[in-house]
Amino acid sequence: MSDNRLPEAGDRIAKLLARAGVASRREIERMIADGRVSLDGKVLNTPAIKLESLRGVSVDGKPVGDAEDTRLFAFHKPSGLITAERDPKGRPTIYAALRNALPKDAGRVMPVGRLDFNTEGLLLLTNDGEMKRAMELPSSGVPRTYRARAFGEITQSQLDELIEGVEIDGIRYGQIEANLERGSGRNRWIEMTLREGKNREVRRILEHLGLEVNRLLRIGYGPFHLGDLPRGQAVELKRGDVEAFKRDLSRGGRK
Repeated sequence: MSDNRLPEAGDRIAKLLARAGVASRREIERMIADGRVSLDGKVLNTPAIKLESLRGVSVDGKPVGDAEDTRLFAFHKPSGLITAERDPKGRPTIYAALRNALPKDAGRVMPVGRLDFNTEGLLLLTNDGEMKRAMELPSSGVPRTYRARAFGEITQSQLDELIEGVEIDGIRYGQIEANLERGSGRNRWIEMTLREGKNREVRRILEHLGLEVNRLLRIGYGPFHLGDLPRGQAVELKRGDVEAFKRDLSRGGRK
């Protein structure tokens, strides 16, 4: 299609499709490049098109409805699950567990960030690809809080130095708040809050300090907390809280 319509009003199609829960904006742009998105029966070749609604838009030949209200679920991910829809190695994924954990009307949801195979704890899931993207961006500064059980010698003063960030193997990690929980012995719990979401960041930082992480849980993401949610269970977060967080996120707030 060489003359995709480009009206002045409306939002870019990738943003609308992300908001409707089809995929993240970046994934949708790839889908458009692969010829999987059409408008009024004509394949699109650009993500720059603006629309007032998703009327007439299809993905893989299936019509797309307009966005539903944003929904956000908290899932207590157990260790031993991949945060993906499928795994080439055949390992179990979160979606097998979510079939029973989520309410029947949850629809398609996407994980906000990832948790490693052996990492437990709070995994947020949403039908709003635009909010997912905003929450994951390092520039948004949304805090992620973890509890790590680590083996080795460490002092609070060493952890306090992380407030200035640290560079490991050429990768710069920004401000880190870390607190050593009370206890004795060489297995100690450390609570850490970070704002960037880099790959395996908690494990890499603690290993850099000479510690061996033997258990890792995420207990908070933004204003949302794991609390006493049982392992393997999911709960929908209150819509008022979700909408308030979205407004704060759009203003660049760091809750």
